[in-house]
Amino acid sequence: MGGPEIIHAPEPPHVTRRALSIVTSMFESEAFLRDFHRRVSEAALRLTPDYEIILVNDGSPDDSLRVALDLRAGDPRVRVVDLSRNFGHHKALMTGLTRARGDLVFLIDSDLEEDPSWLMSFHDAMTATGADVIYGVQQSRKGGWFERVTGALFFQVFNRMLTHPFPANVVTVRLMTRRYVRALIQHRDQEVCLAGLWMITGFDQRPFPVKKLSRATTSYSLSRRVSAFVNAITSFSNRPLIYIFQIGMAVMVLSVVEGIVLLYLRFSRGVGVPGWASIMVSIWFLGGLTIFCLGVIGVYLAKVFTETKNRPYTVIREEYGAAEDSAP
Repeated sequence: MGGPEIIHAPEPPHVTRRALSIVTSMFESEAFLRDFHRRVSEAALRLTPDYEIILVNDGSPDDSLRVALDLRAGDPRVRVVDLSRNFGHHKALMTGLTRARGDLVFLIDSDLEEDPSWLMSFHDAMTATGADVIYGVQQSRKGGWFERVTGALFFQVFNRMLTHPFPANVVTVRLMTRRYVRALIQHRDQEVCLAGLWMITGFDQRPFPVKKLSRATTSYSLSRRVSAFVNAITSFSNRPLIYIFQIGMAVMVLSVVEGIVLLYLRFSRGVGVPGWASIMVSIWFLGGLTIFCLGVIGVYLAKVFTETKNRPYTVIREEYGAAEDSAP
């Protein structure tokens, strides 16, 4: 799980440290927030009274922001980071991590599919192993057959493309040390794929088996899953470009062999060249293959175009709570 050497910038002296930071994002989370706050607060108090809860509003279209501000009004430990629009789950979580001030950081989704009470179990595992990260791995994938099959296919294909594969069925929930989080947020990828960033950051990371709940509805549609799959592969692997080269070489060799065979048949047996249908099939096949390969190359060029702009991956509209002493 090695990665590039990361040079840490010194922390501003005015940052007020906490023993524990809990970071989550909000998108259509109105129905879960109050219960999430109660349960995660109970879990945190079992560990330390010195904690903070960072709620990042990722442009949620419901009243998640209003509920979060109500929670803040009753609990000064709650901090709310309101993004200017929807930037995506992973970018919202990374933004929350940049605001975290805890010596330990507990990252978890707010929809309660991941149990906040796992905090103590993760902490016990971290204490016993001395690891920098304890992360959740599903014992078996949740959901129906389609979600299980596509999820398993994603991990198999993705890991075949990577030099540093990551564990199958990994979930969002994880407990991290401050030094690991400081290294993680040094990554400034415009196209954020958290699972890949987690692994290439390195440090001592240990899995912890969990049983994640499954809800009937999810904000991750099929199109968003496909988009995440393409983004994950093209962000962390250049093997699709290598495969394109290999496919091109294979097609070229087959074409040469076929040409030699046709010439042999033409001059030795007087057999004519196959007819119009076979020619059209070949044209359509090679045309489709060419367009597909150009499309893959185009995705990589688009990523280069995006990364070179060096834009911030999120924009914060407003921050409520502890803004005066939080890290820039």
